[in-house]
Amino acid sequence: MIIDLRSDTVTLPSPAMREAMYRAEVGDDVYGEDPTINRLQELAAERTGKEAALFVPTGTMGNTASVLAHAGRGEAVMIGDQSHIYRYEVGGASTLGGSPMYVIPTDENGMLDLHKIETGISDGSDEHAAPTALLCIENTHNRCGGTVLNLEQIAALAELAQAHNVKVHMDGARIFNAATALGVPVSALVQKVDSMMFCLSKGLSAPVGSMVVGSREFIHKAHRMRKLLGGGMRQAGVIAAAGIVALEQMVDRLVEDHEHCKQLAYGLADYPQIEIDVERVVTNIVNFSVRNAQQQRLTHEETLQFLAKAQEHGVLMGTMGEGTIRAVTHYGLATEDIQTALHGIRRALIDMQL
Repeated sequence: MIIDLRSDTVTLPSPAMREAMYRAEVGDDVYGEDPTINRLQELAAERTGKEAALFVPTGTMGNTASVLAHAGRGEAVMIGDQSHIYRYEVGGASTLGGSPMYVIPTDENGMLDLHKIETGISDGSDEHAAPTALLCIENTHNRCGGTVLNLEQIAALAELAQAHNVKVHMDGARIFNAATALGVPVSALVQKVDSMMFCLSKGLSAPVGSMVVGSREFIHKAHRMRKLLGGGMRQAGVIAAAGIVALEQMVDRLVEDHEHCKQLAYGLADYPQIEIDVERVVTNIVNFSVRNAQQQRLTHEETLQFLAKAQEHGVLMGTMGEGTIRAVTHYGLATEDIQTALHGIRRALIDMQL
């Protein structure tokens, strides 16, 4: 049996989702006539405390549509150098919208330096600098190992940006994981941001889809940007039905993923070849590296060899580059699966004589 820890995107829809998809009432969403999509959008707005919501096929499209709705051609987008939008979304805002990205270093916990933000904001009075239109933040933070921005951090970032008339968009692909870790409602985490995207297809386990939320005026603009990006769908209530189940049934169980991730982290820490900080594991993502007999971190090529060995022993994981390995817990995994994965990782370490 393969234990797939590459991502929470590998989740399969629950039986309740499959049933809901089969029975979904549908219509033409481009005409606004799909009742299931309309219900999902209303539910997403309600859960996040925002005025309106928009169903999009992917998180990347949701983020891109949001940035395009906020920032015009020649207006700068401030963003962390480790953010998903910057590193994994093909530079959509710059490529399609002509918005240059002003890049700020991301600290190991996913936070952006307030001083660097303030000194980097341009109000347009300097003809040499693109005026700043938008600040993008991420919660939980993917490359930082699923770290969480708390209420105080979000408030500090949002209040600073908005004091300079800069909008704030949150890439909240795993925002429900953040809320679960902090023990607060999602609406509290997004109260001070102007817009937010979250994924239905990661920890919430729907087969496809993401949501964009914000004011009615913003969603009207984002709707147009979705059309520009080719995201207008017809009888898509078939997939939106799974999103409704995700929001109604799959949020509370995220605590299980976090518990399994801690179990995995503490198990990895028992292996002397593994370099890991278990205290930084707070949601469903764990980053770690492997050391050789000389206590040196494996190179990227050696890390790929280790991952191949782990796969031979039934464990799939991914690499974040520079010798960092990522494992993600999710729906469909049980406590015994984590133990099986730890056993497979141990066998891979032995095979490589580490």
